[in-house]
Amino acid sequence: MSNSANPASIDAIRKNALNIFQAGIEAANPYKAVKRCLTAGDHHIEIRLNLNDSNQKRLGRWPKVHLIAFGKAACAMARAAQEIIPAHLLAGRGIAVTNYENVTAIDNFEVLGASHPLPDAAGLKGARLIADQVRGAQKDELVLVLVSGGGSALIPYPVPSIMLEEKIATTDLLLACGANINQINCVRKHLSLIKGGGLAKMAVPADLHALILSDVLGDDLSAIASGPTVPDDTTFADAIDVFKSKGVWDKVPANVRHHLEQGLQGNVSETPKSGDKAFKHSTHTLIGSNAISVSAITKASEDLGYKATLYNDHLCGEARDEAEKLVLHAKRLIDNGITKPVALLAGGETTVTLKGTGRGGRNQEMALAFACAAEQHGLTGNWTFLSGGTDGRDGPTDAAGGLVDPDTIQRMRQTGIDPQALLNNNDAYSALKNAGDLLDTGATGTNVADLQVLLIHPQS
Repeated sequence: MSNSANPASIDAIRKNALNIFQAGIEAANPYKAVKRCLTAGDHHIEIRLNLNDSNQKRLGRWPKVHLIAFGKAACAMARAAQEIIPAHLLAGRGIAVTNYENVTAIDNFEVLGASHPLPDAAGLKGARLIADQVRGAQKDELVLVLVSGGGSALIPYPVPSIMLEEKIATTDLLLACGANINQINCVRKHLSLIKGGGLAKMAVPADLHALILSDVLGDDLSAIASGPTVPDDTTFADAIDVFKSKGVWDKVPANVRHHLEQGLQGNVSETPKSGDKAFKHSTHTLIGSNAISVSAITKASEDLGYKATLYNDHLCGEARDEAEKLVLHAKRLIDNGITKPVALLAGGETTVTLKGTGRGGRNQEMALAFACAAEQHGLTGNWTFLSGGTDGRDGPTDAAGGLVDPDTIQRMRQTGIDPQALLNNNDAYSALKNAGDLLDTGATGTNVADLQVLLIHPQS
């Protein structure tokens, strides 16, 4: 056992939490993930269909390969693919669309930055370029699509009757009302020409294969980047129900409501379902996920000498509610007596229902809520709690999340702020920044949802 799990200070425990979190990010390294499943010779390409079974492969002698990448990991994935596939097989320049922070130059690629989580005009331009490239693919050619989290917002391609501004307003409404990622993507798929299997339809008659880095719990492929290359089993009725269940149907832009209602009445075609001919020549490989990263932080915790316990591998619900539940769970452990350092680990994607006017993201809100609840419930001992987004960007901020400890609330009050008041105003960013407790990794180039690390040491 390493002595790293028995540090003398909170600072050392915080460092351990950061190292564990970084291990989770490294496990989702998109460049390495593509390299693991894609190989090529002068005249052929070999793609692993299942990373756990080396015998499941797709081998082809495609004369041309169209390379398309979108999502927060687009550049890293594109660079790996570009290094593997011989230049003479590439059908011109590839296209990569990613968030502005992750833009890097790639040989033989046109790289575009776009906005996330709210779409923008640059993303629409990228979506149109992708659509033109894919529609131009011919029979017996391959469209290789590199998909990662964030793709839904980064390549908006609304149906002709809906303006980009209306799509943005709709996305903003969904985020503010606390809709979860599956609900948001259900709506997106029914407003888009690309999402919900739309890209697969565009690729016909060419072959298509998608390498997918999952940011969705349970790895539902139809939810990752809103499933542009796979069947969609949701309906227009489901999309309408998202708004009605949240009580915001009357706030939806008129053209969006009209389109969804037309779909409900059968006047607009549904998204392609299982069995549609669009998927006859379409396959995919899941190359990374939150589950893989949770496994990595478990190993990293054990390597540091912690007794690692999986608290929840599908953490969802309101961020502040889940934070309080975790505090109460930790308090029970401490009250029952622990004799060695413990790591409680989780992966998932919580939600925040905005009621205030502050700034922050779900991970920052969870970290601040944990610190407030720890004080309220008398959580004692040496502990550190980290909640972070693996993409390095939590909500519309420059932080990945928060990293708090028993002194966090005191540090906040010493700067003259009221932590609970800021939490109530959804202003976790300001509170954590004042305390020096923002988790700042910079953009990581990957995205497999969120990770939580709670380290507890026995009191000496």
